[in-house]
Amino acid sequence: MKEPVSAEESGNQEIINRRKLFGKLGILVGGGLLSNEILGVPSELPTTEESTVFQSVSLKNARELKGAAPGDILLTYGFYELGDGGGACYRIVEKNSDIEINHGDVVSVGKDLAAVLMARTAINYKMFGAVGDSHNDDGVQINLAHEYANKYHLPVENIHGEFWIKQTRSIDIKTSVQWGTTIFHINEKYNDKRPVFRVTSYNSPKEIELNFFQKKELLQQLTPGAQEITVLKEYNNHLIVIQDQSDRIGFRAGSRYKGRSWAKEELFYVEEDGRILGDIAWNFKDYTDLKAYPAENSYLTLEGGSFYLSGDVPESQKVMYIHNGFVVSRSRTIIQNQWVGLEPEARDISMNPRSGFYTLSNVFDVTLENIRLIPWEQNREGEDRDVPAGTYGIGGSRWLNTTFRNITAEGTMLHWGVFGTNMNKNFRVENCRLNRVDVHFHCWNLTIKDSLIGNRGISVTGGGEMIIENTTCENRFFINLRRDFGAKWDGSIVIKNCRLKPKTDSETFILYSMATDFDYGYPIGLARFLSVEDFVIDYKGIPECKKESWLVGLSGFSKSKEGQRSFFPRELRFHNVFTEGREKGVRLMKATDPQGYLLPLTGSYDNFFFQPNAHMFFDNIQLDEDSGGENDYHLQLNMISEEPYDSFSLYPKIHISNCNSLSLKLGKACFTLLVENSTVHRISSATADPMPGEIAFTNCKFLPVIDADSNKPYQLSTELGTSFMHCVFHLPRSGQQDIHKLLSLIDFIRINKYVLYNHIHSRLGKDVQNFLQRENISLKSNFIRMLKSHHELE
Repeated sequence: MKEPVSAEESGNQEIINRRKLFGKLGILVGGGLLSNEILGVPSELPTTEESTVFQSVSLKNARELKGAAPGDILLTYGFYELGDGGGACYRIVEKNSDIEINHGDVVSVGKDLAAVLMARTAINYKMFGAVGDSHNDDGVQINLAHEYANKYHLPVENIHGEFWIKQTRSIDIKTSVQWGTTIFHINEKYNDKRPVFRVTSYNSPKEIELNFFQKKELLQQLTPGAQEITVLKEYNNHLIVIQDQSDRIGFRAGSRYKGRSWAKEELFYVEEDGRILGDIAWNFKDYTDLKAYPAENSYLTLEGGSFYLSGDVPESQKVMYIHNGFVVSRSRTIIQNQWVGLEPEARDISMNPRSGFYTLSNVFDVTLENIRLIPWEQNREGEDRDVPAGTYGIGGSRWLNTTFRNITAEGTMLHWGVFGTNMNKNFRVENCRLNRVDVHFHCWNLTIKDSLIGNRGISVTGGGEMIIENTTCENRFFINLRRDFGAKWDGSIVIKNCRLKPKTDSETFILYSMATDFDYGYPIGLARFLSVEDFVIDYKGIPECKKESWLVGLSGFSKSKEGQRSFFPRELRFHNVFTEGREKGVRLMKATDPQGYLLPLTGSYDNFFFQPNAHMFFDNIQLDEDSGGENDYHLQLNMISEEPYDSFSLYPKIHISNCNSLSLKLGKACFTLLVENSTVHRISSATADPMPGEIAFTNCKFLPVIDADSNKPYQLSTELGTSFMHCVFHLPRSGQQDIHKLLSLIDFIRINKYVLYNHIHSRLGKDVQNFLQRENISLKSNFIRMLKSHHELE
């Protein structure tokens, strides 16, 4: 090694002995011990005995390095000045055509020499010349830093500082980042279709090419319920996306969409030996695109950082959807501990819809957690200031196994929903407070737990398993199945211990499935299985609301004009549903033309035997009081069409228990009805003929409500029989005073004359007994025996 040269001989730089500088104890600076790792200096320098090590207070001061030669080392304690955080270690090289001066990791230190950064553990933005003075576009230097980190597979550790990103976009991130308390100011005037940051993979997607026999095997294996697709087993650890552009589904209803649709497609992840993750929903006759997206064998983490957005109108007004944050296209990515908001005193004035500060595309296993985000303004005062389309905080499509945990994004009706997504599978929301959860087209398997969803609600279509627990929704719908994509959930819905808190004086629905009579290109319907347990509709915020509250809102048709039949749950269960903040309770549902629904199992009715293919169970529901009006029924089976039943029509077994004020309108539908421990006000039919089916009441109280037209409150005649066990019959309730006339409307019991149908231990209520006593009417023993036990054949 050369002997140390005096500082005078080397200009402003001090030359020190290599062994002294890079001893194991590190370097003492300002009284503190500075290790090689902190400096970014590798423990083994690629120097020779002839190398000289230069040190400088800053890289700026070393731009005219004297006495250096290729192979020497430059050690700095700052980029612009001492202690600014940009200190690093550089190798001195000779300038040539392969050396590109970028004023970041490659800088000129003389006419013929350049200093090349030698970081090998972690880097920060100051090492690349980021200024942080609000004037410089720090995005340029931040981009250089990530290019370097990506090239050498190094993490970025910039745990503090403040930076301004102006025009720079498409900063590629391929390695983990620690941002800590770093603040980023993003100028949205330069928003366009390019994101600020792109979280990308080192690996590129692959087009999968199969021969004729392999393709045939794939189409045979790619079916609903498939767990293995062995023909693709060589693509383990890949996300597979398959599309058939010639087979269109998901046609969007509404004139503004002009027949817009989706190609039939699936996405799934391949594990060992062809085992797949991700339920398959469709059968394919063919495909036009088959692509494999490699998933990394490690997790990339973006941790920390605060992002202040300017809210400006973009310069490029012709661009429709713009980006202003991250696009994530790398599987196994975790983004956590971040804050996103507007600059102090700033307002969102953009007229361009945003794709999402976080946009995910073609990814598997991605988590966002511990993030404060904002929804964007859309519905401003005055139509000239409205954003022309939905504008989102989280967007994207083709996700599999994504989790959103402890995310906050709330606003008022001024703001659009924070979520706006398509084609998601295994979508989890945990411990979040969001103004909306939304999937436009094809969500498959959705879980929401321990969350509060604001005034934009839960708005989805799709299928698989929907599980919602311990969650409150501040909308008039707890779940809104989107009308524009068919208002369908092709799978099971399970809701437990949840709450609906309406904010406006409107009808409310726990589940709202109101499709348009339109060909969506796939089957539509409420669900295949539905269970709601321990649910509260909370009116404490609007106790004056008198509008109806429904468990389920269904389309006004079961079969479209083109002959497409909607599916219906094979089991529909509601248990423990109450209101708070008002006395008015809830209603159950209206189902139109049950013969038009399409059930997966066969049912039948042949005038002798009823075989159900669906079970509707309502237990302990706080029902709305029945005032006797035509539209006051809690459950309605309305037959409008004259179309006959077939074996796949809806043949329900309806089981109602612990419900008071019950009123049913059963029309001419085929059914079995079992009512237990309930108070029954009215049951009506659309015809005087016996209804097709059977009815049984157990431990019920009959408290007739007479309508204004003095119609019979009970039409109970059925072809398979009507039975009462341990039931009590009371006087009619009406504003009319002629009790004799009202009693004549109860035609299945005539005092001292007869009882109709089947009775075991039937009783007259105390009010009836008192009335008879006042009228000096004594009950005959034969009539009492009929109440105690009577068969319809007697």
